Amino acid sequence: MPWGLRKTVSILFLSLFCLPFCYADINLPTPQMKDGMSLFESLKKRVSTPGGGFPAGQVTDDELSTVLWAASGLNRGKTGWTVPMSKGKAPYVRIYVASEKGTFLYEWDGHFLREINNQDIRGDIGQQSFTKRAAYSLIFVSDANALSDIKPDEVTNFSYTAVGAMSQNVYLAAAALKLSARYIHSIKSEAISQALQLPKDDVPLGMILLGK
Repeated sequence: MPWGLRKTVSILFLSLFCLPFCYADINLPTPQMKDGMSLFESLKKRVSTPGGGFPAGQVTDDELSTVLWAASGLNRGKTGWTVPMSKGKAPYVRIYVASEKGTFLYEWDGHFLREINNQDIRGDIGQQSFTKRAAYSLIFVSDANALSDIKPDEVTNFSYTAVGAMSQNVYLAAAALKLSARYIHSIKSEAISQALQLPKDDVPLGMILLGK
């Protein structure tokens, strides 16, 4: 077999072999950090969108980027977060993003989405049928490894405190961007753990639906 043909066949073979294992990470646009709606107007417009009428419209990459940054973003140097953090640590609640394109982990360091799988799990992770209509489901998961030096009986309190702050930030950013949002506590934890391939001690805590 000629060398050129062997090279082409080798490349095609490697491409086919790697296909199931290659990940489609998504680089997010720079989040909006100025202008827009005032804080007090956002507070006035902040609302949980009724589940029965939750919209099925698309959310842009720019809007998603801004909402995710608002949830836990660095806003003061290297340790100043928009949510309370223990001992100046990085967020110990991770945000996973479920969409029609697949499931991703939001990586605050680098501000991008790391693909977990290419499956649409939106209809499988909430107790309510309308969860599948949301453009995105932001899933909050406690990071047990990040809390290894905190007393086990305090981990839940720390985690839910962070989720509360993250959720409020998401609501305010959604209001400013004129998006729909709804916090869901009735989730299918086991299904989420399996779909996200979570480590044993990481716990799904809740999620926010995001739509337009």
